[in-house]
Amino acid sequence: MATITALGVGSGLDLTGLLDQLRAAERQKLQPITAQRTQEQAKISAYGRLQSALNKFQDATAKLNDPKLYQGLTTQVRGDGMTASAGATATPGNYEVEVLNTARAGSVATTRVADSSAALAGPNASLELSFGDGSTRTVTFDEGATLVDMRNAINADADAGVNASIIFDGQGHRLVLSSRESGVDAGVTGVSFAGLADPGAIAEDTAARQAGRDAELKINGITITSATNRVEGAIQGVTLELTADSAGKTLGVTVQRDTDSLKEAVKGFVSAYNEMKSTIGRMTAAGSDATSAGELVGDRVVRSLESRLSRDLTDIVPGGDITMMSQLGISLRPNGRLELDESKLSEAIATNQQAVADFFAGDSKEAGLAGRLGDSMKRYLGDEGLIKSSITSSETRIDSLKARFERMETSIERSIERYRKQFSQLDMMMAQMNSMSAYLSQQFDIMNAQLGRRR
Repeated sequence: MATITALGVGSGLDLTGLLDQLRAAERQKLQPITAQRTQEQAKISAYGRLQSALNKFQDATAKLNDPKLYQGLTTQVRGDGMTASAGATATPGNYEVEVLNTARAGSVATTRVADSSAALAGPNASLELSFGDGSTRTVTFDEGATLVDMRNAINADADAGVNASIIFDGQGHRLVLSSRESGVDAGVTGVSFAGLADPGAIAEDTAARQAGRDAELKINGITITSATNRVEGAIQGVTLELTADSAGKTLGVTVQRDTDSLKEAVKGFVSAYNEMKSTIGRMTAAGSDATSAGELVGDRVVRSLESRLSRDLTDIVPGGDITMMSQLGISLRPNGRLELDESKLSEAIATNQQAVADFFAGDSKEAGLAGRLGDSMKRYLGDEGLIKSSITSSETRIDSLKARFERMETSIERSIERYRKQFSQLDMMMAQMNSMSAYLSQQFDIMNAQLGRRR
């Protein structure tokens, strides 16, 4: 009898369908493993979001632990024509600045040359430049150099002290030399040519000379001079920048504590904490079933984190006039979030900014509230932190579940193959029985027919 290659052909039964049902039933054993893998993957994602929110809070906390935040100063200029900026050594104060003159660079121009491409330089040609501080500098030219060549040679000389350009005044070409730096000392005061092919071909036009000038100003009645329009050190720690239209103006400069940056840092601290709490709230929300519950419901790391941060925020910070957040207008609400009273914060900063600094930053990186919180967060962040450890544990469980899934899947396929062989044997047996039944029925029919003829 021929071998049966398709299940059910010999028996007439839907053995293929039955085998598919058995496979589906066997694969139900894989669902718990798949569900556990999905749960662990969701935990890893949730830990990542928690880490991101905690990093943001850590950054906001670190800002409050920076002493520079409480030492910062801002400047305000009353009037147009000047800007001011304060450095670390500045102190608060009010200043009146009367700008008498702004600084400028000196410049000289030569007499006209009809053709800028005509050769002017003879052998050993040179240009001697004189400056306001009494110094001189020399630029040499190649024989046959034109006005254009002279310009290029001057600009290529890093020590020349001037920049050269060519101006056409409608009648001829002039070489114009401008000091690279402003001020009386750096200003070019004169030029003389030597070694020209025609000694009278080009010379300085003394009528076109503009002397260099220092900036001159009075600060609270005290006369100050500066070689540049950037005036540094006249007011300790403050830099003034004069503009072209500063001259003749009297301006006011106020240097004061930068309270706005401190307020923004505190608001950022409160916002980052509340954002972190919202993230945790979504992850730990208790749902009606496993699909609606948060990924980290009952997680021990999250519970310890919330408990530690809550304790850090509510414990007294010793050593200063301000010992509790509530004195700054920051309160911990029943829902676990922080609430800020900005008017109370502004009052605390205005009346005793040093006490605010002592509360948040203390006299060392670990002393204030920010230092305490920073130390706590180190336990949870970084490569050695509890969050990273939890992620690693979930990844290890996923690898274990994957191996378990593969082993069980192999076992299921073996069972299905065993069922397939058993069904094939059943199919062949049923086919043989059906064939035998058909043969016997045929023989009985023949015998009945013969008996009928004998009668």
